Amino acid sequence: MAGYRKLGRTSSQRKALLRNQVTNLLYHGKIVTTEAKAKEIRKIAEGMIALAVKEKDNYDTVTVTAKVARKDKDGKRVKEVVDGKKVTVYDNVEKTIKKDKASRLHARRQMLKTLYTVTEVPAEAAGKKKNTKTVDVTDKLFDEIAPKYVSRNGGYTRIVKIGPRKGDAAMEVLIELV
Repeated sequence: MAGYRKLGRTSSQRKALLRNQVTNLLYHGKIVTTEAKAKEIRKIAEGMIALAVKEKDNYDTVTVTAKVARKDKDGKRVKEVVDGKKVTVYDNVEKTIKKDKASRLHARRQMLKTLYTVTEVPAEAAGKKKNTKTVDVTDKLFDEIAPKYVSRNGGYTRIVKIGPRKGDAAMEVLIELV
């Protein structure tokens, strides 16, 4: 007996479908799908959340100095004339960043093997490339989702049956983060 559901697809199609569904579940918090797909999604998502909870606070805070180009009110770089050439003016800025320790970095890379990056489009710019931003779902896992489940030992998702789908009578379910 197989250790997973084949979902009537080839292996590459199945992996792409599950990656997409897991990414959307973690990004939105809940999705509607069929019962068989939801049970497969649950395995992957719960493993990732457990990994994020385990590695939640495993980082060092480091202060770094970076050179950043000075910008004017329009957001354009400020230039000065030096020896007859236009040169961009830079300022030194100190930033505090989180530097992952080795095990957290490994966990992040394991998650990146499965999760897609999400492109967020603002409502007023729908259909346009301008003002879109990419959201790192692994950061969301570590910063938002993992702190909610620190005191919980597994069971991070819930599957609620909705009823049969109109077209093919497949059982539809809502899978959500608890």
